[in-house]
Amino acid sequence: MNHPQNNGQVDQLKSRLHQFLEKLESIEPETADLQEIDQLIQLVDELEKQMEQLKTDN
Repeated sequence: MNHPQNNGQVDQLKSRLHQFLEKLESIEPETADLQEIDQLIQLVDELEKQMEQLKTDN
């Protein structure tokens, strides 16, 4: 994991995770609509893809 490319991928993954957490914190459970939930699911899917890519690159 000392490769610059892997470090960049990890940094990108951290950034996406931070975006997910910000989005999650901004949603009001009582008023959340389907679009907001779909956005969260999409972010989770993207995070999962990035994790798998990172695993296969190692």
